[in-house]
Amino acid sequence: MGIFTRFRDIITSNISSMLDKAEDPEKLIKLMIREMEDTLIEIKASCANTIASHKRTLRILDEIKDKEEFWETKAQLAVKKGRDDLAREALKEKRRYSQKAESIEEETNELETIVDQYKDDIQTLEDKLKTAREKQRLLVQRHRRAQSKKRAQEEIRRAGSAEIVQKFDELENHIERMEAEADLVNFDNSSSLEAEFENLVTDDEIEEQLKTLKNSQSDNKNDKVDKK
Repeated sequence: MGIFTRFRDIITSNISSMLDKAEDPEKLIKLMIREMEDTLIEIKASCANTIASHKRTLRILDEIKDKEEFWETKAQLAVKKGRDDLAREALKEKRRYSQKAESIEEETNELETIVDQYKDDIQTLEDKLKTAREKQRLLVQRHRRAQSKKRAQEEIRRAGSAEIVQKFDELENHIERMEAEADLVNFDNSSSLEAEFENLVTDDEIEEQLKTLKNSQSDNKNDKVDKK
């Protein structure tokens, strides 16, 4: 791909549209910026070469014009000396250099136009590159937020599926069974402990009743003895 073809593609590219279609926008924008930087380097190098060519043609043009003036002077000298034959030859040389000068001037003008176009392209690409760099951070952040939001939505949908709900129900039932088993263990311990305390209370009552019974029998014996 040539420099100007790439340049036109970059200038006319719609970054947002390209990002929407890209699988990895972060990678894409880095590649785009790198492409802009590489293209900018090549355009600047081409511009520098063209400027050098323009300066070289200007030097050649100056040399040709010096030759043109030289033969003009020689023609004037020949006429002054009455040497029309030499004057004619001098004028021929002057014409030859004049034709060269016209050709070089056209080339110089073309090179100057190309240099101006290069400078405009460089300015345009530098502006676009600056904009891309400014947008890079924002676009990358937007892409990452979009990725996070997408993952969150996928997790929400996945969590709401029948399979996940069933697994939660099974886990809840399992925990409830464990809690019930723990309650049964505590219930058995509590029942045994309560039984022991009840036995203690029962034993006291029995002893109290036995004591009362003994006292009653003792009183009866005493009554019989008194009657005798």
